[in-house]
Amino acid sequence: MRIDLNQVANWIAPGSRILDLGCGDGSLLQSLAATKQVEGYGLEIDPGHISACIARGVNVIEQDLDRGLANFADKSFDTVVMAQAIQTMHFPHRVLADMLRVGKECIVTFPNFGHWKARWHLALHGRMPVSDLLPYEWYDTPNIHFCTFKDFEVLCRELDITILHRQVVTERPRARLLAQWRPNLFGETAIYHLTANGGE
Repeated sequence: MRIDLNQVANWIAPGSRILDLGCGDGSLLQSLAATKQVEGYGLEIDPGHISACIARGVNVIEQDLDRGLANFADKSFDTVVMAQAIQTMHFPHRVLADMLRVGKECIVTFPNFGHWKARWHLALHGRMPVSDLLPYEWYDTPNIHFCTFKDFEVLCRELDITILHRQVVTERPRARLLAQWRPNLFGETAIYHLTANGGE
Protein backbone atom coordinates (compact mmCIF):
# COMPACT_ATOMS: atom_id res chain seq x y z
CA MET A 1 0.00 0.00 0.00
CA ARG A 2 0.93 3.66 -0.28
CA ILE A 3 3.03 5.03 2.55
CA ASP A 4 0.15 7.16 3.88
CA LEU A 5 -2.20 4.16 3.97
CA ASN A 6 0.29 2.22 6.11
CA GLN A 7 0.12 4.98 8.71
CA VAL A 8 -3.67 5.12 8.48
CA ALA A 9 -3.80 1.40 9.26
CA ASN A 10 -1.72 1.97 12.41
CA TRP A 11 -4.44 4.28 13.79
CA ILE A 12 -7.32 1.84 13.14
CA ALA A 13 -8.41 -0.25 16.14
CA PRO A 14 -8.89 -4.01 15.60
CA GLY A 15 -12.49 -5.04 15.10
CA SER A 16 -13.70 -1.49 14.45
CA ARG A 17 -16.32 -0.32 11.98
CA ILE A 18 -14.82 1.71 9.11
CA LEU A 19 -16.15 3.93 6.33
CA ASP A 20 -13.60 4.66 3.58
CA LEU A 21 -14.51 7.68 1.45
CA GLY A 22 -13.12 7.65 -2.06
CA CYS A 23 -11.87 4.14 -1.37
CA GLY A 24 -10.28 3.60 -4.79
CA ASP A 25 -9.66 -0.06 -5.54
CA GLY A 26 -10.49 -1.10 -1.96
CA SER A 27 -6.93 -2.10 -1.02
CA LEU A 28 -7.05 -0.36 2.37
CA LEU A 29 -10.32 -1.99 3.45
CA GLN A 30 -9.17 -5.37 2.17
CA SER A 31 -5.94 -5.10 4.15
CA LEU A 32 -7.71 -3.92 7.31
CA ALA A 33 -10.23 -6.75 7.08
CA ALA A 34 -7.41 -9.29 6.79
CA THR A 35 -5.09 -7.88 9.47
CA LYS A 36 -7.45 -6.18 11.93
CA GLN A 37 -10.80 -7.87 11.29
CA VAL A 38 -12.54 -4.56 10.66
CA GLU A 39 -15.98 -4.30 9.09
CA GLY A 40 -17.08 -1.49 6.86
CA TYR A 41 -17.87 0.04 3.53
CA GLY A 42 -16.11 1.97 0.85
CA LEU A 43 -17.72 4.84 -1.06
CA GLU A 44 -16.53 5.35 -4.61
CA ILE A 45 -17.77 7.00 -7.80
CA ASP A 46 -15.35 5.62 -10.40
CA PRO A 47 -16.81 2.51 -12.14
CA GLY A 48 -13.38 0.91 -12.62
CA HIS A 49 -12.55 1.28 -8.93
CA ILE A 50 -15.97 -0.07 -7.96
CA SER A 51 -15.32 -3.17 -10.07
CA ALA A 52 -11.90 -3.58 -8.41
CA CYS A 53 -13.52 -3.37 -4.95
CA ILE A 54 -16.04 -6.03 -5.85
CA ALA A 55 -13.25 -8.28 -7.16
CA ARG A 56 -11.44 -7.84 -3.82
CA GLY A 57 -14.58 -8.71 -1.85
CA VAL A 58 -14.88 -5.19 -0.43
CA ASN A 59 -18.33 -3.79 0.38
CA VAL A 60 -18.63 -0.74 -1.86
CA ILE A 61 -21.39 1.82 -2.48
CA GLU A 62 -21.48 4.09 -5.53
CA GLN A 63 -21.80 7.61 -4.14
CA ASP A 64 -20.82 11.17 -4.99
CA LEU A 65 -19.11 12.49 -1.85
CA ASP A 66 -19.88 16.09 -2.76
CA ARG A 67 -23.54 15.28 -2.08
CA GLY A 68 -22.78 14.48 1.55
CA LEU A 69 -23.31 11.51 3.83
CA ALA A 70 -26.98 11.97 4.72
CA ASN A 71 -27.61 8.25 4.14
CA PHE A 72 -25.52 7.40 7.24
CA ALA A 73 -26.65 7.87 10.84
CA ASP A 74 -24.71 9.86 13.44
CA LYS A 75 -21.74 7.97 14.95
CA SER A 76 -22.52 4.83 12.90
CA PHE A 77 -18.79 4.19 12.34
CA ASP A 78 -15.78 4.15 14.64
CA THR A 79 -13.52 5.78 12.05
CA VAL A 80 -14.17 7.49 8.72
CA VAL A 81 -11.18 7.62 6.36
CA MET A 82 -10.54 9.91 3.41
CA ALA A 83 -7.13 9.34 1.82
CA GLN A 84 -5.84 11.74 -0.85
CA ALA A 85 -9.31 13.00 -1.77
CA ILE A 86 -10.37 15.93 0.42
CA GLN A 87 -8.53 18.37 -1.85
CA THR A 88 -10.74 17.19 -4.74
CA MET A 89 -14.01 18.01 -2.95
CA HIS A 90 -16.04 21.10 -3.85
CA PHE A 91 -16.76 21.83 -0.17
CA PRO A 92 -14.03 20.14 1.90
CA HIS A 93 -15.14 21.85 5.12
CA ARG A 94 -18.62 20.35 4.77
CA VAL A 95 -17.21 16.91 4.02
CA LEU A 96 -14.95 17.10 7.07
CA ALA A 97 -17.83 18.09 9.34
CA ASP A 98 -19.97 15.27 7.92
CA MET A 99 -17.16 12.76 8.49
CA LEU A 100 -17.12 13.65 12.18
CA ARG A 101 -20.89 13.43 12.38
CA VAL A 102 -20.92 9.91 10.93
CA GLY A 103 -17.75 8.70 12.69
CA LYS A 104 -16.43 8.97 16.23
CA GLU A 105 -13.06 9.80 14.66
CA CYS A 106 -11.75 10.45 11.19
CA ILE A 107 -8.43 10.17 9.37
CA VAL A 108 -7.60 12.48 6.47
CA THR A 109 -4.55 12.41 4.20
CA PHE A 110 -3.70 14.95 1.51
CA PRO A 111 -0.72 16.22 -0.51
CA ASN A 112 1.01 19.27 0.96
CA PHE A 113 0.86 22.05 -1.62
CA GLY A 114 3.25 24.09 0.52
CA HIS A 115 6.11 21.64 -0.16
CA TRP A 116 9.36 23.33 -1.12
CA LYS A 117 9.39 21.78 -4.61
CA ALA A 118 6.04 23.35 -5.44
CA ARG A 119 7.15 26.72 -4.05
CA TRP A 120 10.47 26.60 -5.91
CA HIS A 121 8.89 25.66 -9.22
CA LEU A 122 6.35 28.48 -8.98
CA ALA A 123 9.00 31.03 -7.96
CA LEU A 124 11.47 29.95 -10.66
CA HIS A 125 9.15 29.34 -13.60
CA GLY A 126 6.06 31.39 -12.73
CA ARG A 127 3.87 28.41 -13.61
CA MET A 128 1.94 25.86 -11.59
CA PRO A 129 4.25 22.93 -10.85
CA VAL A 130 3.99 19.55 -12.54
CA SER A 131 6.07 16.95 -10.74
CA ASP A 132 5.92 13.57 -9.04
CA LEU A 133 4.25 15.38 -6.13
CA LEU A 134 1.73 17.22 -8.36
CA PRO A 135 1.48 15.19 -11.57
CA TYR A 136 -1.20 17.25 -13.35
CA GLU A 137 -1.41 20.36 -15.47
CA TRP A 138 -3.45 23.18 -13.94
CA TYR A 139 -6.31 22.61 -16.39
CA ASP A 140 -6.81 18.86 -15.81
CA THR A 141 -6.00 18.44 -12.12
CA PRO A 142 -8.60 16.80 -9.86
CA ASN A 143 -7.17 18.92 -7.01
CA ILE A 144 -9.46 21.93 -6.84
CA HIS A 145 -8.62 23.12 -3.32
CA PHE A 146 -4.89 23.55 -2.76
CA CYS A 147 -4.04 23.08 0.89
CA THR A 148 -1.01 23.13 3.18
CA PHE A 149 -0.52 21.74 6.68
CA LYS A 150 -1.11 25.22 8.12
CA ASP A 151 -4.28 25.76 6.07
CA PHE A 152 -5.74 22.48 7.28
CA GLU A 153 -4.95 23.16 10.93
CA VAL A 154 -6.61 26.58 10.72
CA LEU A 155 -9.72 24.87 9.29
CA CYS A 156 -9.70 22.37 12.17
CA ARG A 157 -9.66 25.24 14.68
CA GLU A 158 -12.52 26.99 12.88
CA LEU A 159 -14.60 23.78 12.90
CA ASP A 160 -13.73 23.05 16.57
CA ILE A 161 -11.95 19.82 15.65
CA THR A 162 -9.30 18.22 17.87
CA ILE A 163 -6.15 16.89 16.19
CA LEU A 164 -5.37 13.61 17.96
CA HIS A 165 -2.29 12.81 15.88
CA ARG A 166 -0.44 14.31 12.93
CA GLN A 167 2.05 12.41 10.82
CA VAL A 168 4.32 13.92 8.18
CA VAL A 169 5.22 11.55 5.38
CA THR A 170 7.90 11.73 2.70
CA GLU A 171 8.86 9.11 0.15
CA ARG A 172 12.59 9.80 0.57
CA PRO A 173 14.13 8.58 3.86
CA ARG A 174 16.71 11.40 3.97
CA ALA A 175 13.94 14.00 3.91
CA ARG A 176 12.11 12.64 6.96
CA LEU A 177 14.08 14.58 9.58
CA LEU A 178 13.56 17.82 7.68
CA ALA A 179 9.85 17.05 7.37
CA GLN A 180 9.57 16.55 11.13
CA TRP A 181 11.40 19.82 11.73
CA ARG A 182 9.50 21.97 9.17
CA PRO A 183 6.47 19.95 8.03
CA ASN A 184 4.82 22.73 6.04
CA LEU A 185 7.98 23.17 3.95
CA PHE A 186 9.39 19.64 3.67
CA GLY A 187 6.43 17.28 4.26
CA GLU A 188 5.04 15.74 1.10
CA THR A 189 1.91 14.14 2.53
CA ALA A 190 -0.12 15.07 5.61
CA ILE A 191 -1.96 12.48 7.70
CA TYR A 192 -4.34 13.74 10.38
CA HIS A 193 -6.27 11.75 12.99
CA LEU A 194 -9.19 13.87 14.20
CA THR A 195 -12.19 13.96 16.51
CA ALA A 196 -14.85 16.55 17.21
CA ASN A 197 -14.37 18.54 20.40
CA GLY A 198 -16.63 17.05 23.03
CA GLY A 199 -16.76 13.78 21.07
CA GLU A 200 -16.22 10.36 22.59
